[in-house]
Amino acid sequence: MAALKGYGLCYMDSALQLPCPRRFDGYKRRNAKWVSPKAAVIPNFHLPMRSFEVKNRTNTDDIKSIRLITAIKTPYLPDGRFDLEAYDDLVNMQIENGAEGVIVGGTTGEGQLMSWDEHIMLIGHTVNCFGGRIKVIGNTGSNSTREAIHATEQGFAVGMHAALHINPYYGKTSIEGMISHFKTVLHMGPTIIYNVPGRTGQDIPPLVISKVSQNPNLAGVKECVGHDRVEEYTENGIVVWSGNDDQCHDSRWEHGATGVISVTSNLVPGLMRKLMFEGRNPSLNRKLLPLMEWLFYEPNPIGLNTALAQLGAARPVFRLPYVPLPLHKRLEFVKLVEDIGREHFVGDRDVQVLDDDDFILIGRY
Repeated sequence: MAALKGYGLCYMDSALQLPCPRRFDGYKRRNAKWVSPKAAVIPNFHLPMRSFEVKNRTNTDDIKSIRLITAIKTPYLPDGRFDLEAYDDLVNMQIENGAEGVIVGGTTGEGQLMSWDEHIMLIGHTVNCFGGRIKVIGNTGSNSTREAIHATEQGFAVGMHAALHINPYYGKTSIEGMISHFKTVLHMGPTIIYNVPGRTGQDIPPLVISKVSQNPNLAGVKECVGHDRVEEYTENGIVVWSGNDDQCHDSRWEHGATGVISVTSNLVPGLMRKLMFEGRNPSLNRKLLPLMEWLFYEPNPIGLNTALAQLGAARPVFRLPYVPLPLHKRLEFVKLVEDIGREHFVGDRDVQVLDDDDFILIGRY
């Protein structure tokens, strides 16, 4: 009751409650000393949204040991909503072919085109359906620290095993700003930090990783800068996953990377598992390089979305601003599938060359 009075509200026995026609108590006289409302002086008013109940939580060391993580594609229905049946099939094919983890709502999964409601729902759905068979890593990072905190709290609340966090992009920040940004989320659970300067416009230097690696929740780094950076981290005991499919074989077997967070494994998960688990295999790596180059002819996930549509594993539906690869690249993909072997690719339909009119492009969803 006292709390209500402090905010200028009056209690009435009836269902109707209206603001009382009087000023806030803190402003009784112009010359009186201002009295702060109680909420403004409560220490740590924004308390963490947490639960101390025992959870089905993964230990950070379990994340550190994973070698093949697929940045899973998000397929759509013709009206632009998630196609959960197709999504479930894609995740099941990852599990059956040996992937150990999936990134949900990453760049490949088009988290940048999702509302946070969609984002957290998809993480929760993935945990609910597959969390006992594969590690679910939710991309809850943001260039807004406030949004990163909120999304990460929600992601762990719905059961994700680990979070993926990027440095603040576009607006950027200082070295100390990056460290502070990551520290606000690291305490919540196992975390992978993602360094991709080509997208963010700013490198995460080793100094930042060195500072935040003191937190036991840092599982490791998804690193896209190259072999030298991978080696620098692994020599200092920091777990690294290659973020470049075309470099992952050498990063894994020559520079100490634990594994790869892969786009290509959406298409050929079994072959990517071989590349990460069965020792040096330069011939298989050479065989897959043309496919990897094709996938990144245009910014990811344009190539992957086109390929999965041609394989019949996802509907040919694109959320704008993504559009399919041009016809000559779609013809190239058919040849790539024939060269590698259709049996290695996901889905059970023959690869097709789709016409431009077969694709649906959606701007409002």
